[in-house]
Amino acid sequence: MSKLKGVGIGAGYFSDYHYEAWNRMDDVEIIAICDLDKVKAQKAANKWNVPAVYTDPEEMLQKVKPDFVDIITPPATHIQLVQAAADLGIPVICQKPLATTYEEALSIVEYVNKRQVRFMVHENFRFQPWYRQIKKMIDAGDIGKSLHTLYFRMRTGDGWAKDAYIDRQPYFRKMPKLLIYETGIHFIDTYRFLAGEVKSVYAQLRKLNKVIEGEDAGIVHYNFTSGAIGLYDGNRYNESTYSNNRYTFGEFIIEGSNGTLRLDGKGNLTLQNLGKKIRPIDYKHEQRRFAGDCVYFTQKHFINGLLNDLPFETSGPDYLRNLVVQDAIYESAQMNMVVQVVYPDKNH
Repeated sequence: MSKLKGVGIGAGYFSDYHYEAWNRMDDVEIIAICDLDKVKAQKAANKWNVPAVYTDPEEMLQKVKPDFVDIITPPATHIQLVQAAADLGIPVICQKPLATTYEEALSIVEYVNKRQVRFMVHENFRFQPWYRQIKKMIDAGDIGKSLHTLYFRMRTGDGWAKDAYIDRQPYFRKMPKLLIYETGIHFIDTYRFLAGEVKSVYAQLRKLNKVIEGEDAGIVHYNFTSGAIGLYDGNRYNESTYSNNRYTFGEFIIEGSNGTLRLDGKGNLTLQNLGKKIRPIDYKHEQRRFAGDCVYFTQKHFINGLLNDLPFETSGPDYLRNLVVQDAIYESAQMNMVVQVVYPDKNH
């Protein structure tokens, strides 16, 4: 069986999850890793048995000519790196946040579309096994024909100290926008995946840890075009009662016209139909790598799309819709008012 030859750009904290996932795929081989810090690139290459290391991404792309590139770098670098790959006709999977602004993200999407290059955003939360199961049950009508409410309560407890995030992602402390831009974007995408398009939002955002620059807590109220209502109660300061705050990232309640689905912080999922006893849902999930092994499932979706010419769930045009909602949330918090979500036209 021939393998798709891939390269990775970036050897920071989260890249380890990417390379480990690629390493488990029989139809993929990572043949080079690039990072501005050659020591970091070499360390990652040694760990995952990758034969080549580069410090110049354009040199790597031109010399190696891979079947795809995985971009695992900070958002400000994405536009240049995506364009370099697109100019060579190389398919791209790119980490989120996609860009520093909506306009920059739009430029990325338009650039790859113009060159007809396959492109997917590495938005991995919707690929967590509990959300795949919840989506399946919603679509099957297990909680009724209509969706009433979605409520997610997130407490990660990793941002209260004076040296918040320093061990894992210290740059979080300097981000002017944090909770929604870096974490809440996952839930924007997941809410859209489960409940459809967002009609309007109302948000209140706060900074609880005074040593960081961006917001670290907030409540966002969603109105969906379907008539459903959503609430995201996010907080990176306070702690949950679970030993692993970053498995499901919190607790979720989804209500419909004939019952309720509940997800806890251990990945346990239950169904309670109206007038019936609550019962556990048997589905596969495991504490492997990051958040139910969602990085692996995300990247497997990308590879399956490439091999079988299938659309990506988190394509560029679809992901722009997440960013429209994100910007509406920040506008709502700043103006203290309900903001209507106006999506880009169908060509975007």
